[in-house]
Amino acid sequence: MATRFAAALFGLTALMTSAAALAQDDAPKPALSEKERVCLAKLKPAEVVNDRVVRSHAIAMHGKAKYGPDFKHFDYVNPDAPVGGTLRLATEGSFDSFNPFIPKGDAANPGVFETLLTSSEDEAFTEYGLIAESLEYPEDRSWVIFHLRPEARWHDGKPITPEDVIFSLETLRKEGQPFYRYYYGSVKTAEKVGERSVKFSFGDAANLELPLIIGQLAILPKHWWEGRDFAKTLLDPPLGSGPYKVGKFEPGRFMERVRVDDYWGKDLPVNRGKNNFERIRTDYYRDRIAIREAVKAGAVDFFAENQAKAWAVDWDTPAVREERLIKTLVEQRTPQGMQAFVLNTRRARFQDPRVRQAITLAFDFEWTNQNLFYGQYKRTDSFFANSELAATGAPAGEEFAILECLRKRLPRTVFWPPVKPPETDGTGWPRENLRQSFALLKEAGYEVRDLKLVNIETGEPFRFEILLVSPAFERIVLPFKRNLARLGIDVPVRLVDQSQYINRLRQYDFDSVISGWGQSESPGNEQRDYWGSAAANRPGGRNLIGIATPEIDALIELLIEAPDRDSLVARTRALDRVLLAGHWVVPNWHIAAQRIVYWDIFGRPKNSPYKGVSIMTWWLDPAKAGAKRNKS
Repeated sequence: MATRFAAALFGLTALMTSAAALAQDDAPKPALSEKERVCLAKLKPAEVVNDRVVRSHAIAMHGKAKYGPDFKHFDYVNPDAPVGGTLRLATEGSFDSFNPFIPKGDAANPGVFETLLTSSEDEAFTEYGLIAESLEYPEDRSWVIFHLRPEARWHDGKPITPEDVIFSLETLRKEGQPFYRYYYGSVKTAEKVGERSVKFSFGDAANLELPLIIGQLAILPKHWWEGRDFAKTLLDPPLGSGPYKVGKFEPGRFMERVRVDDYWGKDLPVNRGKNNFERIRTDYYRDRIAIREAVKAGAVDFFAENQAKAWAVDWDTPAVREERLIKTLVEQRTPQGMQAFVLNTRRARFQDPRVRQAITLAFDFEWTNQNLFYGQYKRTDSFFANSELAATGAPAGEEFAILECLRKRLPRTVFWPPVKPPETDGTGWPRENLRQSFALLKEAGYEVRDLKLVNIETGEPFRFEILLVSPAFERIVLPFKRNLARLGIDVPVRLVDQSQYINRLRQYDFDSVISGWGQSESPGNEQRDYWGSAAANRPGGRNLIGIATPEIDALIELLIEAPDRDSLVARTRALDRVLLAGHWVVPNWHIAAQRIVYWDIFGRPKNSPYKGVSIMTWWLDPAKAGAKRNKS
């Protein structure tokens, strides 16, 4: 990715200026002042007084839906795709439950649950009717009514009812992952208002995303769950309503999903040309090395590669050279989010932003990319990388106005071009960067004694652990560990099994992990769970960093209340700029493409969504599949 930043701002002098600015922001800040609140309030949209109610087949976050009420199918499918055959997939790890909604167990997603609305793959954020045939809402979106399709059925033949919808919301908020209580927390009431209609009223003013969010609610069958403990893990195949149901399975080894012949929604416009496989089998493997061998042996049909080294050297096989096994890059024009070394600021040693910046300077991306990644990656320099949402240049317009309201509590660097990850010469010995690290650590109250970095006041050595779940990251972490050792920082690296890793993350029992936050083209309420104060100490949440600052909370709320696309972009850039200036993470890397490997047994639609490959729009070509499987 060509850099979106201005030329580098930081020599040592600029760095020390930045350090001074960060030092001012080291202590916890008070709540927003009245002056700051008034300033931000001026940026909020005027209250909608028009009480006109819209009834539609779809709802767009901003603007109008691409597909009208009479559309027949999405543009990126083949509506006449043949149905049949088995798609064989593989995944890493294990499973011991079919309940993905609770913070217990290692759950497989059975893929049987549907939602009121469903997204298109060629729009930023538009939802179309699935279980709901239509929805109605006022222009201020303070409530929404979903009208359920009369033909919508569970797999046991019983109709999907408003009672099921209300039960789903109440159950997920009460007994599901903590995320649900937060994500659906703005739903004030849910009530049945007709034989097949349910109304949600919202208590969060100006939150235009809420009708779309509640449309993403997974709908559960009330009659099936009655008498079962929802809070416990589950190995009974759950009742659903989707195009597939759970077939054969063996916990920890494999799961099959079988196409439902009399699926009620197979002819809906949103489903035409999709779900074309008769059976989908997913095998579970201990690691991705074993999965690659299974692909080469013909036991797995489709695989998304996520390791640069493997992409460069592990797929030089006769099948690839003969183009029986296809290896290809598929461009993605969507936000890549942020993958990073996450520094848990619940730990006292990471609460000073100067310390976090010093650690960031010790990571040599250029050397890592050249020597470990075969030059395939680009450095991630935004929490919304690869999109128009990423902050660029100096702030201007609405973005500047927002930041100006909060100037007294923000680092001065926020008003410069965005903070850029440090660069190196790629030799693996980033002397200048480490020299700057020492300067920052000294400012933060640390010095080296007997080759160990210690707190000047207490004499306590600086030490933190990097927790891993995949051995593939060990070779990446060790050069980083070596540079940190040059600063006198002791960094043990611990590899644990998947179950222990999941539980430690749920309880925030770690110093540092490699994790990330995916982003959509229309960020909104999920940002509260990523960076909001209320999520900082909620077990099982996504605020792994532990961010809890009133200015970031205020920026999140402004983003959620954006009245149009232009405002959303400006507000997201302001949030991005402030997150970058806080040095909360050590940014990793990304590639704006999918690396996929698949046997030449598929048919594919002529058009592909710009968001990337959607395997559920492909189909099995019987002639190709027979030839391949006989040969392999």
